[in-house]
Amino acid sequence: MNEEDQEVKADWIPVSGFQLRKAGVQFDAVRVDGDEGRRLADWIEALTGGDPGPVVVEANGRRGVYFLVPPGSTAHRAWPRGVTRFNAGPAHVSYVPVPALKGRTWPLAWRFPPTCADRFVHPLLLRSAVAELFTPS
Repeated sequence: MNEEDQEVKADWIPVSGFQLRKAGVQFDAVRVDGDEGRRLADWIEALTGGDPGPVVVEANGRRGVYFLVPPGSTAHRAWPRGVTRFNAGPAHVSYVPVPALKGRTWPLAWRFPPTCADRFVHPLLLRSAVAELFTPS
């Protein structure tokens, strides 16, 4: 059996299409829009040897790039301008779009699909890369 035949089984990944998932339950997320988000995804890919953890890209609108991080890892940390955090807390709920692993999911797609149900983008590595990306030269 090759790696492509091994599909990740996680209850937060829809079987088809895409669904909104409540942040702060199985994961939090960080979104960076447009070309900056794509550059950040490229950079995180290079820093991790091609396995950064789950990253979702949006093909329309603000062309967001969603980096899925462990639950609770975005709430009490400062993030640079240009970053939108998705988490949950008292009187605060946010939702993250999650595509299925296969089939029609437009306008969403996995830039880096999950490799196991509980492995996410490392939040400190992501935060450091974001800070570097958004620091004026």
